[in-house]
Amino acid sequence: MSEQATWTIRVTGVVQGVGYRPFVYKLARERRLTGWVRNDPEGVLIEASGLESVLRVFGEELATKAPELARVDGVVAVNRSAGASRATEFEIVHSAHTGAKAALVPADTHVCSDCLAELNDPADRRYRYPFINCTNCGPRYSIIRALPYDRSQTTMASFVMCGRCDREYRDPMSRRFHAQPNACADCGPRLFLVDRQGTLLEGEEALRRCARELAAGRVAAIKSVGGFHLAVDARNAESVALLRKRKRRDSKPFAVMVRDLAATHRIVEMSPAEEAVLRSPARPILLARKRSGAIPEGVAPRSPNLGLMLPSAPHHHLLLDESGLDTVVMTSGNISGYPIVHRNEDALGQLFEIADVILYHDRDIEVRVDDSVVRLSSHPELEDPVLTFLRRARGYAPYPVEIGRPLAPLVAYGAELKTTVALSAGSRVFLSQHIGDLKNDETYASHRKTAAHLASLYDLRPAAGVYDMHPQFRSTTAQEGIGESGDPVFVQHHHAHMASCMAENRLTGQAIGVVFDGAGYGGDGTIWGGEFLVGGFERAERARHLRRLTLIGGDRAVYEPIRTAVSVALDAFGDIDTAVMAFPAIGRLEPDRRHVYSTMRARGVNSPEVSSMGRLFDAVAALVDVCSYAEYEAQGPIELEGLLGRDLGLVDGYEFDYTTTEVDYRPVIRAIAADLDAGVPIPEISRRFHSGVVTMVRRGCREISRATGIRQVVLSGGVFLNEFLLVNCLATLERDDFEVYGHRQVPPNDGGIALGQLVVADSRRGA
Repeated sequence: MSEQATWTIRVTGVVQGVGYRPFVYKLARERRLTGWVRNDPEGVLIEASGLESVLRVFGEELATKAPELARVDGVVAVNRSAGASRATEFEIVHSAHTGAKAALVPADTHVCSDCLAELNDPADRRYRYPFINCTNCGPRYSIIRALPYDRSQTTMASFVMCGRCDREYRDPMSRRFHAQPNACADCGPRLFLVDRQGTLLEGEEALRRCARELAAGRVAAIKSVGGFHLAVDARNAESVALLRKRKRRDSKPFAVMVRDLAATHRIVEMSPAEEAVLRSPARPILLARKRSGAIPEGVAPRSPNLGLMLPSAPHHHLLLDESGLDTVVMTSGNISGYPIVHRNEDALGQLFEIADVILYHDRDIEVRVDDSVVRLSSHPELEDPVLTFLRRARGYAPYPVEIGRPLAPLVAYGAELKTTVALSAGSRVFLSQHIGDLKNDETYASHRKTAAHLASLYDLRPAAGVYDMHPQFRSTTAQEGIGESGDPVFVQHHHAHMASCMAENRLTGQAIGVVFDGAGYGGDGTIWGGEFLVGGFERAERARHLRRLTLIGGDRAVYEPIRTAVSVALDAFGDIDTAVMAFPAIGRLEPDRRHVYSTMRARGVNSPEVSSMGRLFDAVAALVDVCSYAEYEAQGPIELEGLLGRDLGLVDGYEFDYTTTEVDYRPVIRAIAADLDAGVPIPEISRRFHSGVVTMVRRGCREISRATGIRQVVLSGGVFLNEFLLVNCLATLERDDFEVYGHRQVPPNDGGIALGQLVVADSRRGA
């Protein structure tokens, strides 16, 4: 017969702000256990007393039956004693605020089905209340100031609950027990709308006016969970054009919000696996294949994809219902080049340059969090679909990446573009949400604030800061830090990319790192970007690289890729006259400009040499008349890939030449010229180019493996956001019996580089 016992149980993971304590309370009462449960800085602590056989089952169920939003990392009985405790019932006790902060901050999440039903029920007291939430849904990370996750430590602290909300909050059997954002129309946040004339509306009037403006074709700025969106009717081509004109964004695709899954299937093709990602609590933007003619081309020009998301906040549902619209453009609410606006005063001061009306509310956003962007890719030779993060933010940040080994306390500051920060605690690396490009003061300030906020949440005291080696990156030159005590550590850009992929896949030993991106400061003081590396976390050596090409005009070539097109054509053919004959895109340049470009290249005037795969893609896109002048980074490569229509079929590709250390692109450029002259369609040229790069990666890995014996391969860098390259390289290398890995938890671009910086620095400190 089982004996009475008392267990003290520690539960770690995402177990605060997700209804975990009420779950434990109900489970314990069902099992007729006595004791208590509470939050503390490490997670959830439980003391339970009852039959030992029941306690064993209880311990298992703490993980297997946890609430949907919980992520249980560990359930450990830290103390077991014989006999029953003095407790006569099971209760939820007040949070403890002392101890190491190890509890995970929950991410912001969507509106659960229960709250959505109440939102639409005229008999419910929260009928049409725009801020309805419960322990199973609502804002989390965006409103948290400190841990433990209690109302007093969020931006809801200023809203005093009414009697009815307070009773729900204190009732362990209520779905709103200790739901920190809990509120209703009597005591909670309110909606407001202001127009360009200064007219101010509140509540239902504000919501209805915003809906009317959208239905009438005007632009609305809407405060969402982590910041403001700019919205227009996605089915109104004139409205979309108006938003593009005001936002000065002619080409970059917009994301859209769809009312429901029925509306989704009308505009995109979607697999069940993609639907599951779209419907997940994170509510990311998912890139799905557009249905031809289902939505104006101006929403996502020259792209086979449409980025779409389901509503993530109650007032999104209300707006779509009230306006009668099923699809609305929802793009980041910011002035071009600046971070998403998240404060009301900034929105009112800046966004009337774009919006006709601004819909906002008085629940402050503590942490700006942009929308996450993901893609799901399938290939018949790959066992599982490949989830790729293009941007990791709302719904996923600040969940940590588990490395599987203890790390020194460090903070890594990322690079210059698409920046994130990373902090280590134990075996976890806390990677921040997408912050943006550090070239303006506001984004740089947000970068430092995010690092300080994450450190404060978890009471982390980094021993050192980790930086990119580039001498002109703002984070590197400033080195302002957040109070690190040790000397700074500098990590080479592409080694960090490689280590990031190794770390999230928990690899050990040596690997071949195929790292393709736009630019990164190399170990020899030149700019790299088309690299085959060999090594591990502590160090990596350059085994092979793309032939250097010249960036005529330096950084200007990123947004004027016709300059790089001229450069590679001159490299391939030797003189400008032959280049003009080979490529009509170059021939259309004014003769004076062609002369200037060729002279700059010949004399090395502001024309650095780079071994960049991203810039080679730029050049090819310009040479075949896809994109000679770019509005946004990588526009040419994105549109060149877009010509493939998400058809991942390989063909016989253009062939590169090889030396022991270099991959020569010049034969590819000559072959493209020959195909253009023969009238080969541009989409077919694009497919041959992409297929040739896949073959080049395969050959490079095979030759390096023969020389080193290494069979692990990691694929990283922004170029591997290219679906065709990523999926075909994974499949092709697996076919060759390589153990090949891509990114699944963090972006392959610079949004994941802070993770790699941190693990490299940690390895060196332990060496």
